[in-house]
Amino acid sequence: MTHPSTTVTPKVVLVTGAGSGIGEATARRLAAAGHHVVLGARRIDRLAALAKDIEDRAGSAFAHVLDVTDPASVRSFVGAAHDRYGRVDVLVNNAGVMPLSRLDALRVDEWDRMIDVNLRGVLYGIAAVLPIMRAQHAGHIVNLSSVSGLRVDPTAAVYSATKHAVRALSEGLRQESRDLRVTVISPGLTRSELTGSIGDSDVKDAVEQQMDIAIPAAAIGEAILYAITQPADVDVNELVVRPTAQG
Repeated sequence: MTHPSTTVTPKVVLVTGAGSGIGEATARRLAAAGHHVVLGARRIDRLAALAKDIEDRAGSAFAHVLDVTDPASVRSFVGAAHDRYGRVDVLVNNAGVMPLSRLDALRVDEWDRMIDVNLRGVLYGIAAVLPIMRAQHAGHIVNLSSVSGLRVDPTAAVYSATKHAVRALSEGLRQESRDLRVTVISPGLTRSELTGSIGDSDVKDAVEQQMDIAIPAAAIGEAILYAITQPADVDVNELVVRPTAQG
C-alpha cells in the first residue's frame, strides 16, 4: 500500500490526536510521503517536538494546540491550517479515548468524556472543514472508528456506541457528498496510549493481556495513506485493519 513520495501530489492533511499513537504514526507516515501535516492535540510540547523531528527529516509539519471537545478550538485549528496553506485537503479525525468499564460500574463521567471526544469531537471537526472543502469542491474526511464499531463486547458498551455512531455519521456524510470523499478506518488491537485511559484496574489488566498480538500504530497510518492517495474519483469508504491473530 506504500506510494513513493515522488508520485504523490502533496496534500494539506490535518491530524487530530497527533501527539501519540495512531495520530503520531499517521503524521510521520504522511509527512514521509511528501504531504504537509498539521498536528493537533492538547499537549503542545509533544506536538512541537514531533513537528521538529518531522522537519529535521525533510518533512513538512505545523503544530497547533487543539481540544476537540471545544468547537472554538477546533475552528482555530482548522483556520490556522487554512491560513498557512490556503487549503485543507484532508482531515483525519483521530482523537479518541477508551475508558472501558461495565455499565453497572456507573462511571458516568467517563461515558460523557467518550461522547465528547469520540463523537462530538468528530462532528466539530467535520463542521469546521466542510465549508472550506465545499468551497474547494474537493476534500477528504477520514474518521477513526474501531472494530468496536462493528461489534459490542462487555465493558465496551459506551465506547462501542460512540464508534458505531462515527460509522453512521460517516456514511450519512458520504451519501450527502458528491465532491468530498469519506473514509472510515476501523483498527483492531493497536499499540497506542488508549489503554492508559481505562480507570477500572481489572478491565485495564484484561485488555493489556491481549496487547501482545497488537499491531503497531504505523499499520493504521499506512492504511490512511492508501486511502488518501487514491485517484480523486475513487473513494475508499471503509478499511478494517486487525492483527492477523485477533479473533
